[in-house]
Amino acid sequence: MKYLIDFLALALLYAFAFFGKWRKQGRDRLLVNTLMYVYLSFVLYFTLMPVLASLPFVLDHSYTPMNLVPFIDVSLGRGDFFRQILLNILMTVPFGFLYPLTRNGAAKFWETVFLCFLMSLGIELLQPLLHGFRSSDITDLITNGTGGILGYGLFVLFRPVTDRVLDRLRRGKK
Repeated sequence: MKYLIDFLALALLYAFAFFGKWRKQGRDRLLVNTLMYVYLSFVLYFTLMPVLASLPFVLDHSYTPMNLVPFIDVSLGRGDFFRQILLNILMTVPFGFLYPLTRNGAAKFWETVFLCFLMSLGIELLQPLLHGFRSSDITDLITNGTGGILGYGLFVLFRPVTDRVLDRLRRGKK
């Protein structure tokens, strides 16, 4: 039920704030921006949700400071570190790929990586506030940044294909 409130809020935000605006910009813009919105909604789901149900309890637990020792879990052999690193990289690959598309391919490499880093930093700083049992880690910032870099590399590699697909959508061809 707690997740349903967040998903309902995200659906209403999309329907009333974004869909009409993006639709007026063309089918290509609607597709790219909607894909980015859905992607970011899933990132919220896996990292911060439930958000709205957690807000009243934000100050009910202590804040755990961020671990600032990179890859400490790897060096100490704690937990399932390989899986966590891989998942953190994979989580931001779509950002590195989709963000330049939302800017008509005009987003520069460093702009994309910086915004990916800011998204990751925001998540890492909010996780302990919204969920007292979660901690933030510098390793996550590094691996999320790596994912954004890989995603941008895929954007560059597949740009001829995405340009062709978006151009066909823009022209209304199938």
